[in-house]
Amino acid sequence: MLKQGRVMLKKTALVPTMVAIGLSGLSTVALAQNDSAWQKVLDEAKGQSVYFNAWGGSDTINDYISWAAAEVKKQYQVDVKQVKITDTGDVVSRILAEKSANRETGGSVDLIWINGENFKAMKDNQLLAKAYTQKLPNYALVDTENKPSTLYDFTTPVDNLEAPWGMAQLVFMHDTKHLATPPTDMHSLLETLKSNKGRFSYPALPNFHGTTFIKQALHELVEDSAVLSQPVSQVDFETVSAPLWAYLDQLHPLLWRSGKSFPKSAQQMKQLLNDSELFISLSFNPNDASNAIANDELPNTIRTYVHKNGTLGNTHFIAIPFNANAKAGAQVFANFLMSAKAQLKKATPAVWGDPTVLAMNKLNAQQQQAFSALKLGVATLSSEQLGKVLLEPHSSWVAAIEKAWIARYAN
Repeated sequence: MLKQGRVMLKKTALVPTMVAIGLSGLSTVALAQNDSAWQKVLDEAKGQSVYFNAWGGSDTINDYISWAAAEVKKQYQVDVKQVKITDTGDVVSRILAEKSANRETGGSVDLIWINGENFKAMKDNQLLAKAYTQKLPNYALVDTENKPSTLYDFTTPVDNLEAPWGMAQLVFMHDTKHLATPPTDMHSLLETLKSNKGRFSYPALPNFHGTTFIKQALHELVEDSAVLSQPVSQVDFETVSAPLWAYLDQLHPLLWRSGKSFPKSAQQMKQLLNDSELFISLSFNPNDASNAIANDELPNTIRTYVHKNGTLGNTHFIAIPFNANAKAGAQVFANFLMSAKAQLKKATPAVWGDPTVLAMNKLNAQQQQAFSALKLGVATLSSEQLGKVLLEPHSSWVAAIEKAWIARYAN
């Protein structure tokens, strides 16, 4: 999991891939121009050293970055050096300091793993390089249609200023031993619990997983979900959220312990699921159930599901600072990380298990087959099964939701 610190500031092998994914609508001249422009980037990148600032708290992720760096070194003669960080906000502050000191070139950061609040801070303060992802050949493979979070980073338009790298998505888990058919939406969850009283709950807010469940419910129950993309101060919160509280008033008596107390965490819910006290639980990691089964934390009867109209998700990205010293090399590395080869390896549970940002229908037959053959784990959904990713509400909704929930339901 990417740890995001807060900053208080509001001849390439890629050319056949472009043809294979169906760019036949482009003219021959346009394709030639695109190929020529990318070849210039590749030529400029040769011999460059790219300082990639990325959270270094996971050996699994660090090993993957080392593998990707070795591939880019071998294929493109670009030397990627991971700068292992603990707080992304500190890096953003450093880039801001360089801007304040008029260090327009030769910056200390060439590429940064980033999302959410820090991306907004960098964008607002003009700390990012000019839009570049639309120029990367492999960006054409990204599932921008069904994964809108590749275009909006916690409601901030990406505007091609950062490259999507991986996904996270809300999933539900059910024990097939006790519940053969899982619910398909919030309304059917209510119906399911009427005959399975006490067999579901969610962590008390402000726990992240609890807040995520409430945001999912709000998204499904609100009259027009588009309103959630606006700052909460610009809407009538009481009116918009009224269906949510009416729903929870019906749901809570059917929950574990009749909704009079709530689990403290997703980990506690996992234990309750293992003990058959719960039949349904949730996670923001699509591989969570499979990993727990492999580690004997959950029985083999657990399976994962999502709601029919999609579940909340977000994307994590990599961005190039405005004064990066090796912009061409950073683009080459970003492009490689979006390749089918790199995304396939990253999606492999034994390597990382991070869901792909790519669209399967944009890959060639061989690439699709490779993803289909991926051993995801007994309870992990495929990219197609995960379905549509719903955009997170504007970040300002979190505090409003948590405050209102605590006032109504906290003991």
